[in-house]
Amino acid sequence: MYKFKEFKEPEILTNHLNLGGENPSGEKIGVTSLYFTRGGKPWIGIMGEFHFSRCKRKYWYQELCKMKAGGITIAATYLFWIYHEEIEGEFVFSGDNDIRAFVSECRRAGLDVVLRIGPWAHGECRNGGFPDWLSEKGYPLRTNHPAYLKKVQIWYEKIAEQVNGLFYKDGGNIIAVQLDNELTDDAEHLAKLKGMAVENGMIAPIYTVTGWNSTTGARIPVDEVVPVFGGYCDAPWDAGTGILPPSNGYFFNQMRNDSAIGTDLIAQISEDGWLLPYERYPYATCEIGGGLHATHHRRYIIKGMDIYALSLIKLGSGNNLIGYYMYHGGTNQLGKLSTLQETRATGYANDYPALTYDFQAPLSEYGEVREHYRLLNLLHLFIQDHQEGLAGMSSVDARESIKREDVTSLRYCMRTDGKSGFVFISHYQRLSKLADVKDVVIDTGNVIFPAIDVCGDICFFMPFRYQMADCMLEYATAQPVCRAEDTWFFAEIPGIKAMYQLADGRKFTVRAGMDEVLAIDGIKIVTLTWEQACYLRRLEGRLYIGDECDLYFSEDELHAVQAGVYTYYYWDGTAFVRESVGRSCKEPVLIMEEAEAPDPLPAYVGEMHIGGERKLTWQKLAVTGSDGFVEIDYVGDAAQLYIDGGFAADNYYCGFPWRVPADLLWGKECYLVVSEMRDDFYKEF
Repeated sequence: MYKFKEFKEPEILTNHLNLGGENPSGEKIGVTSLYFTRGGKPWIGIMGEFHFSRCKRKYWYQELCKMKAGGITIAATYLFWIYHEEIEGEFVFSGDNDIRAFVSECRRAGLDVVLRIGPWAHGECRNGGFPDWLSEKGYPLRTNHPAYLKKVQIWYEKIAEQVNGLFYKDGGNIIAVQLDNELTDDAEHLAKLKGMAVENGMIAPIYTVTGWNSTTGARIPVDEVVPVFGGYCDAPWDAGTGILPPSNGYFFNQMRNDSAIGTDLIAQISEDGWLLPYERYPYATCEIGGGLHATHHRRYIIKGMDIYALSLIKLGSGNNLIGYYMYHGGTNQLGKLSTLQETRATGYANDYPALTYDFQAPLSEYGEVREHYRLLNLLHLFIQDHQEGLAGMSSVDARESIKREDVTSLRYCMRTDGKSGFVFISHYQRLSKLADVKDVVIDTGNVIFPAIDVCGDICFFMPFRYQMADCMLEYATAQPVCRAEDTWFFAEIPGIKAMYQLADGRKFTVRAGMDEVLAIDGIKIVTLTWEQACYLRRLEGRLYIGDECDLYFSEDELHAVQAGVYTYYYWDGTAFVRESVGRSCKEPVLIMEEAEAPDPLPAYVGEMHIGGERKLTWQKLAVTGSDGFVEIDYVGDAAQLYIDGGFAADNYYCGFPWRVPADLLWGKECYLVVSEMRDDFYKEF
């Protein structure tokens, strides 16, 4: 019998923060101590990081539509100062740097926006996003030094000019601004930055700052900003090349602050006893790792459950603003004066590829869907339909705590209002095998679930005292996903039979499948298989299931992310109806042949010799068509692609083929260069 600690009714503070705002239609966004509000109701935003300047402008709208299809409601994006003013006094806000156009495309796709305006950004960008000329000024940066603030004032003025009229107060879709990033010890400076943003017209309902700094939390201007947190499945910033201890992110707890983030840059203790007043703010995240970026000395293989488990655990632990970094990968620009990526040569801890910022994110650098895109959408669909009730529910821990090295005990918690709620169970630890837990009986204090076996790599949640129209569900051993009018959709949890018990004692055991509809007291329940649920999308108000394809709406038309013709199903209110989508295409073939190194060598080949001179192997590439993707199945330390003489793409080898769009290579002169591998990095292959 698995029980919980005592539920305590939370004290909810309101109107205590200098935050909030109203749009011209009278809708308001506000912040309580437990949750955010919108239109007077509890609201949980789902935020995905997508760097506009790391993606070609012509693809913005299409990729934003894919994000929305995956359940994202807010696009967060950095403005990297060095991208816009690499040469002092020469500002570039055109082309792929056009922030105004990007915000407008977000609105067209139906997404709100969080602007992360710096001045310092990090984001694995050169100098943390500072232009070289600023770093060379000689006065202290990221402080209230007058000379630095004078430059920040110009930077903020330029941003404000670009986004004027696009804020929530103007009827626009910019709802929040993040100030600086990972500044852990200067509340006065953060307050000054907020004041400067406001003075320049960047007025939003919400201002955020990153809150991490060991368990004490960053020093923030209390009541002026919302501290936001995160958690990753590993630590690419770690200087070592060995396996790290199990991530704390795979344990239910209400400690928001993952002190592992940014340990290459921030202090670990507060000497004067500072403690961030967590109780004044909702639990909010901006950096749930949507993947991990490979560094030269640490290479990862990210699985969908690595990311889904992180997000589910934080949701169960009370997270009321879901934020992923990254949600969509990207490609760095090349500067006029230098490459723009973080390297040890610029004084930072890591060497990153010059171009790729793929991050093994839910949506890849080139817009391909990964497994965690599908898994995360199970949470996103649920949140969108349940946010009003869920936001006000407290997280209640398991009665017995478990230690990080424990691989045998059940990991669980619940979110509840004291009467109803959801039990969260995680049976996953990245790079570790957890022991099966048999005959698990959950007692919430007012509902006892039937015995289940928790086996394999699974993470899930189950409802209790769950209201469905006039029907009260006592419990379900299936995961709720979403609702369409009088129909509730659940997903069968792998290894657990879907059972439903009503409050009046009636029980139903069902077979999972999109054609199985259980009708009870004027409502319908559809229990999808886990695989079907992973392809479930809500698009333009209608539910669709792709047949092993990922659907999205763009330009008022239904599309599949994958090239080809696919079957899909839409819910017509009583059943799923079969249709097809896409166009026929021919699978491209990649042709590779040995080649001599060009003379002279391209300038960026020097990026291949990290850690000393390495042998380079050259090949010439061609493809037979422009549809879909090809796999460059190389083995080496790193690879670069040169297309029509220009540096086009790069990759650190992580043990699996490098996928690139066929149309990147089609009809062009393409060369691949691969550097020799050495045993000088952490690897998971």
